[in-house]
Amino acid sequence: MFTFIGAIILLIVGYLVYGRIVSRVFGEENLRPTPAITKADGVDYVPMSPWRIFLIQFLNIAGMGPIFGAIMGIFFGPSAFLWIVFGTIFAGGVHDYMTGMLSIRKGGASLPEIVGDELGNGIKQFMRGLSLVLLILLTTSFLSGPAALLQNLLELPTWDFFMDLIEPDDDYQLGFFSRIDPNIPITWVCAIFAYYVLATVLPVDKLIGRFYPLFGGILLFMGAGIMVVMLGWHASEMPELSDGLYNRMNGGTTPLFPIMFVSIACGAISGFHGTQSPIMARCITSEKQGRFIFYGAMVAEGILALIWAAAAGTIFADPEQGLYGIDGLQAFAAAHKGENIAALVVDHVSRTWLGKIGGLLAIIGVIAAPITSGDTALRSARLIVADFLHVSQKPIRFRLYIAIPLFICVFSMLFVNFNVVWRYFAWTNQLLATISLWAITYYLMRRQRCYWISLIPAVFMTMVVLSFVLVAPTGSYIPGQGLPMFLSYAIAAIIDIALCIVFAYHTKHTPILR
Repeated sequence: MFTFIGAIILLIVGYLVYGRIVSRVFGEENLRPTPAITKADGVDYVPMSPWRIFLIQFLNIAGMGPIFGAIMGIFFGPSAFLWIVFGTIFAGGVHDYMTGMLSIRKGGASLPEIVGDELGNGIKQFMRGLSLVLLILLTTSFLSGPAALLQNLLELPTWDFFMDLIEPDDDYQLGFFSRIDPNIPITWVCAIFAYYVLATVLPVDKLIGRFYPLFGGILLFMGAGIMVVMLGWHASEMPELSDGLYNRMNGGTTPLFPIMFVSIACGAISGFHGTQSPIMARCITSEKQGRFIFYGAMVAEGILALIWAAAAGTIFADPEQGLYGIDGLQAFAAAHKGENIAALVVDHVSRTWLGKIGGLLAIIGVIAAPITSGDTALRSARLIVADFLHVSQKPIRFRLYIAIPLFICVFSMLFVNFNVVWRYFAWTNQLLATISLWAITYYLMRRQRCYWISLIPAVFMTMVVLSFVLVAPTGSYIPGQGLPMFLSYAIAAIIDIALCIVFAYHTKHTPILR
């Protein structure tokens, strides 16, 4: 209990103190006109109230990541709390705030344009491709995941059902379509996909602006309810730092660094957030709202991640048998090997602690979060392509010209195993965040501002991403070599140091901008 409460307090203090420092380093200009005013088009550039934008931003970034990622992260032990807290304050908050504010300063530019302005045209082209790949992977993940949860609530025909109507003997002769997982909840997938189409092409204030604040409130209510039950009735069973920071994942055989720092992404730092901030940057009416909306939404997500990490590490405790909560979680995972453990934990926590009505609302909140992140991912992808091609998005036909190929790409990804899609997304996500932090650092350096606030997390995340590529077993997350940990860390450190030397050179030879 003391670790959890202390972590919550640190996040709040981090927002009030460090968030203010970051905003001062950036140099907000409250009287400076924002793109929502200067470029208002009734489609993407639409002025909204700060609270509405905050809830939309929170829901956009709070997909399955801060819930599922936090649950998987607590398998490593209470050290997950430390990464959520310090990652949110010193990395995620800085990343989200700076990408959002830079988008405002650059007329609502999307992430690749922001990064490219600082790191060059080659990196801009790479970021365009990387961002689109990430957003398509994320949309696919956030399409099939919620569909599976909805199928558990209300069963509707699966793909196997429709195939049986055509080929009753199960000997499918449909070629391409036979590759789809027969158990996929195709009815829910189609329903969610239809919603994605509408949310991607309609003006931002029609669906997103009207309904997202409500869903954001439900997600916050869900977290608050779980926190109250946990502190009120299970405080003594909650994980504590005093229990030890040793690695508990698979008996310590899975390396805590860097695997945990990739598993807990959206609850600490996520490159996906950088693609979402420009959406809301086009709706903000004053720069003074930036800290509350961008840094504040990241802190709120960190709190949500803390709640779910603590809940997963608490609910399976059995004091009478001396069973530690995380040990119970490990046993639960072993008993359900091959299943989506995070989804099972969400269902178990919601139904056990919140009852039928509360549990239903909680599960709806968990379902709404990834769905509403999936559609804004597609919207962000549309904006990235539009910025690249310099195509006006005011006429709906131009929006459809760009969106339809994106819809086809997402649909085609349904033929790929979900676990493969999620693994590639996890690493790509952190790579995007790392590159964005370096771009932010260059922006601050060229204007003689305190670039250390982004340089330190950039160096750290570079080490995470590089070592992950080297240490991850082949076929585990990305096609890495599975090198020994010491060798992986050494190679990653050498590359990281080389990047720092290049940056130090540029600090002396780059013209200062005003």
